[in-house]
Amino acid sequence: MVDMDDRIEDIEDSITERVRRIGRGKYSRILKMAKKPTRDEFGKSSLITGIGIIIIGGLGFIIYLLMNVLFKVP
Repeated sequence: MVDMDDRIEDIEDSITERVRRIGRGKYSRILKMAKKPTRDEFGKSSLITGIGIIIIGGLGFIIYLLMNVLFKVP
């Protein structure tokens, strides 16, 4: 049982160390350049994402209808 506790503790330490290194490693430049989007940028991103979801959902629905009409999938 002690071995399992040691393994869990090692995994926890490993995860903690990875989280601490996020700001210092190869991602530090990206994190320093990142900024909170303005309301306008967020609105445009949400609109484009919503349109994409609707298009993909519509395409899936059309494929579903075609499969039911042409191939009579039970």
